[in-house]
Amino acid sequence: MTSRQGSRSERLVQYAPPELFFVISAIAQYLGAVIAIELFVDLAPATVAWLRVLFAGIIIMAFQWKHLRPRWTRSEIQVAALFGITTALMNMFFYMAIDRLPLGKGVTIEFIGPIAVAAIQTRTARNTVALMLAAIGVIVLGGVEIGNEPLGLLFILLASLFWAGYIVIGSRVALAHRGIAGLGIGLLIGGLVITPFASGSASTAFTTPHLLLGCALVGLLANAIGYGIDQVTMRRIPIRRFSLMAALLPVVAGLVGFIFLDQTPTLIDLLGMSLVLIGVASQERERIERHQPEAQTT
Repeated sequence: MTSRQGSRSERLVQYAPPELFFVISAIAQYLGAVIAIELFVDLAPATVAWLRVLFAGIIIMAFQWKHLRPRWTRSEIQVAALFGITTALMNMFFYMAIDRLPLGKGVTIEFIGPIAVAAIQTRTARNTVALMLAAIGVIVLGGVEIGNEPLGLLFILLASLFWAGYIVIGSRVALAHRGIAGLGIGLLIGGLVITPFASGSASTAFTTPHLLLGCALVGLLANAIGYGIDQVTMRRIPIRRFSLMAALLPVVAGLVGFIFLDQTPTLIDLLGMSLVLIGVASQERERIERHQPEAQTT
């Protein structure tokens, strides 16, 4: 019975549309962001990001310890560490940004990173059109006044840069056949690296159980579940397609912001979301062949 359930799960992961997993990942990430925004009242955004990363690393490794064998090579550890540091910095700057910007608009501007990766990887006319539609939709969605929040804009642009790195390096980690252990190890290393910059209000978190529990929940939703699903998706589709599907994130973030944060989208926002969805839906549906994992990602 167990093996039958296992085979069903494997078939679901293999044949279900990757867009479905991407949306589930996005929902988990931005539900985590909603909780994080509430935590910003008592904790510095960077501290919430720091605890998010560390808790996620601990949670993932609690379930992925079997993937520590056979012994990891130096190259595997280096790639996982670079991935984790990039992800930790992305998380820290993103939380510092959404403390100043609306969630949906912040994610929209952050999409500059993935769309740059998609542009580099685009080869065909159809994918070019799909990319242009998604990019126009993001531009329409991202109508934020730069002069009002220059620091927030700086933080979200830095997060965007690290998001591009998250996709490129994360693809290598996903294809290493270590489950999501590379993500777990990387997050633990990344959490340690950003400690000097992000632990400012750590004493408040460690002495207030409900705040600490909130940070753990953010780590579970946003990183352990959200990024874990991303790792599975990266094994199935090329970097270009994954990067363009990231255009779904501003749409999901806008909806989550509307439902949970009372951030109501305008008609222009809805137009932008529609263009993004059309662009994602119109791209080619190539997959990574299992016997050629690396060659298909470039």
